[in-house]
Amino acid sequence: MNIYIKLKSVGKRRPVLDNVPYALPDGITALRQLIEAIVRQEVDAFNSRGLENMLVPFLTESEIAEQSTVGKVGFGRLYSEKKADPDEAVEAAVQGFEDGLFRVLINDKEAVDLDAAIEIFENDKLTFVRLTFLAGRLW
Repeated sequence: MNIYIKLKSVGKRRPVLDNVPYALPDGITALRQLIEAIVRQEVDAFNSRGLENMLVPFLTESEIAEQSTVGKVGFGRLYSEKKADPDEAVEAAVQGFEDGLFRVLINDKEAVDLDAAIEIFENDKLTFVRLTFLAGRLW
């Protein structure tokens, strides 16, 4: 099933990522399963990237322009051979949701319960909103 994902951060006007096409497995019926599926795919993608051994790293103008639309320009290099643990990543993501570090919107409707039934259809738009804490003193 193909959907679109947008990442936003409170306090920023522009989204970090805007409507990126994303493929999900079929059979997702709860928010917990949705988060787990996305996290596992992202961990797999992260772990499959290899260490690059470029002597002189550089970016072409087109690579810079393409990466700047996403909001981060970098060489995409990994400096460690350590792989991410998918189970730990899922646990951290679910804990982050439970702690209120991010919200999930499905077609502009907030999903609030990890185990409540959800329906996701082809070409739906998911938005992940990262919440930030205000800095300051309590007194």
